[in-house]
Amino acid sequence: KQWYQRRVAITAGDFFKDHPVKDVIIRREEDVAEIKPTDYPDPEKLRTFGQYVAAILPKYVQDVKMTHTNELEILIHPSGVVPVMGMLRDHTNAQFKALMELTAVDVPSRQYRFELVYCLLSHAYNARCIVKTYTDELTPVDSVTALFKSADWAEREVWDMYGVYFAGHPDLRRILTDYGFEGHPQRKDFPLTGFTEVRYDNSLGRVVYEPVEVAQEFRRFELDMPWELFPNYREAPAHLLEAQETAEEVKPEK
Repeated sequence: KQWYQRRVAITAGDFFKDHPVKDVIIRREEDVAEIKPTDYPDPEKLRTFGQYVAAILPKYVQDVKMTHTNELEILIHPSGVVPVMGMLRDHTNAQFKALMELTAVDVPSRQYRFELVYCLLSHAYNARCIVKTYTDELTPVDSVTALFKSADWAEREVWDMYGVYFAGHPDLRRILTDYGFEGHPQRKDFPLTGFTEVRYDNSLGRVVYEPVEVAQEFRRFELDMPWELFPNYREAPAHLLEAQETAEEVKPEK
């Protein structure tokens, strides 16, 4: 410790010996830091770039529009996931080199019920881009793990939650649910209670899976008035009971 303090003192002394005090700039607390304006791309430039992408890739790009947050949104055919994503990553005027997020939306009423959403970020231009495509339960979508390493776990999560198969993924297996899990929890046709429940069995000394047993009252559960369906498990406040009795007394006869 003494050697370190001596070394620091010698270094500081050499610095001030070579730099007179008048040359040393000391920042005072009253100095106000300069705040630079946000350098976010012009929405019109993003719109123009989106039209350019649609013009050079007409085979894959089906629509281009701007979101309410001034982000570029490109709707593409499922077969164009790799070409379009590769172009957005490598093009000089795009450089969307970061895949920030990959998720899906399930709309069972559609012919292609799953909508895949890729959220890209360009650090070079401080811009965001959203790429959307579609598929169903049986049609696979090409994996983009060769373009973005972050797509590895993201595609596994979409496969686990929605059942969307990604062709070419190096290790497509479940990531959130158990290995023996059946079904995909984020699908709209998957029951909220699930199919099985887990408990620890003392006699067996291990965790066991059993079919879910739901009480009759829970089967008619409604989100609009959840607590009105369980009168046996709650007590009404006294003032509500008095108000109800008063209302019945003054109720006019028919």
